[in-house]
Amino acid sequence: MATQLTLNNSTKLYEQALELIPGAILGIRRPYNFVPGEYPIFFDHAKGGKVVDVDGNEYIDMLCAYGPIIIGHREEEIDNAVIEQIKNKGFCMSLTQEVQNTLANKMQQLIPSCQKSVFVKTGSDATSAAIRIARGYTKRKKIIRCGYHGWHDWCIEVKGGIPTKLYEDVYEFSYNNLNQLERLMNEHSHDVAAIIITPLGHPLAQPVEMPEPNFLETVRQISEHYGALLVFDEVRSGFRVGLGGAQKEFGITPDLSVFGKAMGNGYPISAVVGKAEIMDVLKSEVYLSSTFFPNSLEQIAALKTIEIIERDDVLGDIKNKGEIFAEQVSKVIANSKVNCTFSGGPWMPYITFNKDDLNKYKELRASFYTKLIRRKVFLQPYHHGYIAYRHTSEDLKYVAEMIEESLKELEKDL
Repeated sequence: MATQLTLNNSTKLYEQALELIPGAILGIRRPYNFVPGEYPIFFDHAKGGKVVDVDGNEYIDMLCAYGPIIIGHREEEIDNAVIEQIKNKGFCMSLTQEVQNTLANKMQQLIPSCQKSVFVKTGSDATSAAIRIARGYTKRKKIIRCGYHGWHDWCIEVKGGIPTKLYEDVYEFSYNNLNQLERLMNEHSHDVAAIIITPLGHPLAQPVEMPEPNFLETVRQISEHYGALLVFDEVRSGFRVGLGGAQKEFGITPDLSVFGKAMGNGYPISAVVGKAEIMDVLKSEVYLSSTFFPNSLEQIAALKTIEIIERDDVLGDIKNKGEIFAEQVSKVIANSKVNCTFSGGPWMPYITFNKDDLNKYKELRASFYTKLIRRKVFLQPYHHGYIAYRHTSEDLKYVAEMIEESLKELEKDL
């Protein structure tokens, strides 16, 4: 039986942070989103596919900073390119640097929906900009959505501090549920600016979903029928499912797309891309600007990340390792008596616990992830994981074995 980790330094830093920062840490990184008392709260350093907390515990990092780490932590080739830019050219200026055009040209080559692009910093920046572009282009106001899409007023689940009028024109449907979508489109048909959807379904704390046959094709047809734009939120799937995004993998080209996370291997960059005619509303009709959007360091990092992904077949390697890992874990769960589900292979592995009338699944989930973190596997109870290029086959074999051990131990507890 694995013993509880020593987390004294994490606890001290957390108590200190409570006096300095509301909640000590923002949002999804707070302790209640893991298993309080069992998970570290502060990390110290990371390298490759592993991360070390402030108490010296080393973990196989299967969360990958919630997705940005596609190659590995502290990739010298990427970091050195950024350092050279800092030393030789600088990165924050009153005017834009040439690297903008180089990266935009690369995006155009890779992404089916990309005729023009704009670069921002976060996924929330990109999704919100895409919605503004869609409304500006169509002259309509309503949005039909499926996915997370970020923390901005129009889409955040927690409504504190947000007037109702800022999200009253946004309507949600469930992934793979065409009936819901059709009802919403029929009801709001003449004023829907866009349907925004993640091409893979990844609802919070629920299994990752792949598109059912003809689901995305039908969403595309529905958007065209009603004159609404189709926006793919590829913040998680972009530069992970494929260099051209999930849209290229699935053969469905949206009007607009947003990319982020893996695009810069940890550097804060995201993008809105789309058809030239639509994107051109940014010339004068729709405003988008920030002091830091044009900074070149993240663009340099993105270019180098894409170069490495192409050169070393990073995504092919991840998919291959992910498929082997998914097969191993699926067999473990099939042979387990614990009521749980594996989903998300090969790109976004996730173990969820099936709901029951007595809500025992919550206890099972907490117990399982407690056992897993004690075995130095860093996964999240409420969020799917990721696989990075620097995860070795041995790393993933170990993770699969620790999942098996944890489930067997859980069976004994039951």
